[in-house]
Amino acid sequence: MTDLRIGIVCPYSLSLPGGVQGQVLSLARALRGMGHTTRVIAPCDGPPPDASVIPVGVSVPFAANGSVAPIAPDPAAAVRTLRAVRDHELEVLHLHEPLVPGPCLTSLLARPVPLVGTFHAAGGFPLYRLTGPVLRRVVGRLDIRCAVSDEAAELATTTVGGTYERVFNGIDVERFADATPWPSERPTVFFVGRHEPRKGLRTLIDAMAHLGDDIELWVGGEGPETKELRALAGDDERIIWLGRLDDGELARRLRGADVFCAPSTGGESFGIVLLEAMAAGTPIVAGDNPGYRRVASDGTQAVLVEPEDSRGLADALREVLSDGSRAEALVAAGRARAAEFAMERLAEIYVDLYQRART
Repeated sequence: MTDLRIGIVCPYSLSLPGGVQGQVLSLARALRGMGHTTRVIAPCDGPPPDASVIPVGVSVPFAANGSVAPIAPDPAAAVRTLRAVRDHELEVLHLHEPLVPGPCLTSLLARPVPLVGTFHAAGGFPLYRLTGPVLRRVVGRLDIRCAVSDEAAELATTTVGGTYERVFNGIDVERFADATPWPSERPTVFFVGRHEPRKGLRTLIDAMAHLGDDIELWVGGEGPETKELRALAGDDERIIWLGRLDDGELARRLRGADVFCAPSTGGESFGIVLLEAMAAGTPIVAGDNPGYRRVASDGTQAVLVEPEDSRGLADALREVLSDGSRAEALVAAGRARAAEFAMERLAEIYVDLYQRART
């Protein structure tokens, strides 16, 4: 197969953590490992996280889907995006969230080379709902459309129409499986994510009141609710606030925790963080929502709990922490499930789609 010159375009700042950003960078590494020249085009609010990244400007916050998206919709970013495609002689562009203003929408409107688009968002995404009639005409410029879940495909289909290839979000299985476990002296629950209502951290903090004094909670990430949630936790020394984590510490914390907890209430198109925990060999207790059910079956790869039920969450955590056989069964099923989503498999699928887009 002929090596390609691929551009992966991310609408969100790579200086900030996020599911789409992580997918973009991991996919680029996998494609380069296959021998394809791959550049990432995206906003950056600091030094680029990888030598392959072409920064097109700094971001501004945009409220979307219960979160805040760091995008770069300014004309300067648009000019830099098209210049990068030309200067690096890219043969195909892969747009993640192609309708988001900034480098992705710019590439879609200009269509300098064949385009593959991947839709990640699920649920009530205001941007699509408000601008669907206009974007319905624009999205036809994509040569191939992909969606990471049935929920993401449904949102895109109902708002902008079209047919979507079903793909998945991939993970670097070895990076998590081979990480050195972060040491802990007592049973430890790990949460990582943006501190905002839909991630359910408030419910987890409430659940800690129903758990024993010997259980420690690691809280990774930050967000608009951080100050309020830290005040809610008060002087509870069992809760350790870690702040933003780099990739290395994230993998080590996942490996070192006794349980990974993701009590999200919804708005998750795909449970990538659950797969990372599975690859790390850590049992999972999570919120029962469509995105998470896509990758984990309740009672097999994870224990899924009704969202915003702090007592139910505490009961599930206590069960997994106290029942070694139960935890081992979850880990074994989780490792097998994670292997199905290896980034190398996803890269092979996308290369076939890139080739199709060019013909």
